[in-house]
Amino acid sequence: MDVNADTYAVVLNDDEQYSIWPAGRELPAGWRRSGFTGAREACLAHIDEVWTDIRPLSLRRAIAEQTRAAR
Repeated sequence: MDVNADTYAVVLNDDEQYSIWPAGRELPAGWRRSGFTGAREACLAHIDEVWTDIRPLSLRRAIAEQTRAAR
C-alpha cells in the first residue's frame, strides 16, 4: 500500500475512544479503523464531529445500568 506519510486514519478502540494513526501503519492491538482517512487536521476535525460523548463506552454502560437498577 503506497500511502502518503501525511495521511492518517481515524481509529477507535473497544471503549469507543477515538484517535488518529498513520494510514500506512499496522494498528496496535485493540484498535480498529473507523473508515475515515485524510490529513491530520481533517481527521481531528472528523473526530470533533463524531465523538460527541467522550465518556468511555464502559462508563456509559455502567451509568445506564445504575439508572435501570434505580428504577
